[in-house]
Amino acid sequence: MVQSKTSIDEQLRPFPDHTQLPESDGTFVKNFHEHPQSVILTDSIEPVLQELHPDNHYAIGQDCGIYWRETDPPEKGAEAPDWFYVPGVPPRLDGKFRRSYVLWREYVTPLIALEFASGNGTQERDKTPLQVVKETVQKPGKFWVYEKIMRIPYYGIFIIDTGELEVYHWEDGTYERLRANERGHYRINRMNVELGVWRGTYLSQPEQAWLRWWDLQGNLLLTGKERALIAESQTEQERQRADQERQKRQQLVDQLKSLTPEQLRQLGIDPELLE
Repeated sequence: MVQSKTSIDEQLRPFPDHTQLPESDGTFVKNFHEHPQSVILTDSIEPVLQELHPDNHYAIGQDCGIYWRETDPPEKGAEAPDWFYVPGVPPRLDGKFRRSYVLWREYVTPLIALEFASGNGTQERDKTPLQVVKETVQKPGKFWVYEKIMRIPYYGIFIIDTGELEVYHWEDGTYERLRANERGHYRINRMNVELGVWRGTYLSQPEQAWLRWWDLQGNLLLTGKERALIAESQTEQERQRADQERQKRQQLVDQLKSLTPEQLRQLGIDPELLE
């Protein structure tokens, strides 16, 4: 049997790379909370990841597509977690910023994927498997893809409206829901951090629940702005202490200057030193 040139060309056609694939799965960002939530996670974890990866070989995706199978159209073979971290891969490919993460090209699974649920988390818990219904391939659920195909070690579902957090750990082919520790946090091994919920204000958002990181001793990992504010406050406190010390010294000098030379000599002080 002789194959046509068209069929041979199709077989030899190279897989598309990250620059040729859509950046997301085609869905809209679901709420205004997603962007600042992603930023606060990334900003605060960067110092930890830089220590873990001195060569800077890691990638963070924020609502970017992870392509786990080749489909037509391509986005049918992608999931776009609201936030994910992949260790051991370069942040750029061929000098270009990543537009997506092609799992079937790099074969490195994200260590953790997080979803910020606008609703009650039903979509994020969807375990519908990949299947064909009436000769049509049905898109599988997120939970099923992360658990059965990508096998992401940690999967978190953060319910924005209630501030509830569910964290799952992949063990023996299935996700097991983790229990929070005494601080209400979840330990993420290999990152040496804990994940939990913090209430406060960030950027222009009012006080509300935010997904954040802590170290293993329970100390909140701060954003760059928070670190700068603390450093500024410490500098101001040191300046105030220095001013107070100068004032005390000046008061003492003024008191000594009010004494007679004889009184100063009795105290063992040379009067000429105060001139």
